[in-house]
Amino acid sequence: MPALSPARRFLRSGLVDLLVGPHGVDRYLELIRPELTIRDARARVLEVRHQTERSVTLTVRPNSAWSGFKAGQFIRVGVEIDGARRTRTYSPACSERLPDGLLELTVTMHPRGLVSRHLRRARPGTILHLGEAQGDFVLPQPRPRRLALISGGSGITPVLSMLRTLIDENHDGEIAFVHYARTVADWLYAAEVHELAAQQRNLRVDYVATRQDGTHLSARSIERLIGSLGDVHAAVCGPPSLIETVRAIWPDPELVLSESFTPPTLPTTTAASGTLTFMRSGQSVPIGSGTLLEQAEAAGLTPEFGCRMGICHTCTCRKAAGAVRDVRTGQLLDEENEDVQLCISVPAGNVALEL
Repeated sequence: MPALSPARRFLRSGLVDLLVGPHGVDRYLELIRPELTIRDARARVLEVRHQTERSVTLTVRPNSAWSGFKAGQFIRVGVEIDGARRTRTYSPACSERLPDGLLELTVTMHPRGLVSRHLRRARPGTILHLGEAQGDFVLPQPRPRRLALISGGSGITPVLSMLRTLIDENHDGEIAFVHYARTVADWLYAAEVHELAAQQRNLRVDYVATRQDGTHLSARSIERLIGSLGDVHAAVCGPPSLIETVRAIWPDPELVLSESFTPPTLPTTTAASGTLTFMRSGQSVPIGSGTLLEQAEAAGLTPEFGCRMGICHTCTCRKAAGAVRDVRTGQLLDEENEDVQLCISVPAGNVALEL
């Protein structure tokens, strides 16, 4: 993160907030310009383009409160919709080393995706709220000498960020870049990546339309690009089936770095009985099947959520009483007044949520 000027350090101090009143300095600065904030990381949309019918690519300029990211990480992006801030997680597609400080976000629209459909209609000047970069899906140091970057669908953004970063670093190791999408019309960044391959002698590329040519990932398809996989590192992002295939064919699973953009199938079957109470909504329903998030939605509530897989913490909610179980680890959470993640928790008896 770049060093702050003395003026900005002063504006960030608690003393200034005390002097300007209960709303803090950011609330006054945003009246001058929405992104002119000191503590709240925001970005203004500069450019909007549509690579496919189901996607939108936004070029945005973060303000000085944004602390940057590492290629492969994700960030929480918030946008105001009908007076309420909605937050989802996206991985930047740009290099982490862009000198102009701009950020590129490519969002694939989902039929029921409130935020993705809203962002697809974004215009220059739209203000986005940015969270701190998170995630361990980052390239190791030193950089691998032989690397396969593999993605499926919207999982292309973090691996493309890795590729762009490596090129900006003048990395001269062997790189294979493989992307899988349903059809040619769903290919993201195909023209740019093929152009990079024409310029970079160490880069070989393959784009695959799985529904059109029937081709799927195999050891041979990767070896055709980079040779024997024995010492090749892999970074793969996409649906669980793609990640499972990579791990199955890779000689050394320890060399596979992965992240899924598709919520896994969680073992939510539970024999618990009792009542699920939504305190703020004044509703009580018998405990059913599914996660707390799914049961809240079945009851007609619309809690905030992002990844639906326990990564982004957007769905975190205060549990006032009762016990819930983390479906990933089996851990029982039975303290009063503790925060739980709705998307990965199931009731383990009577539960009261501040929802």
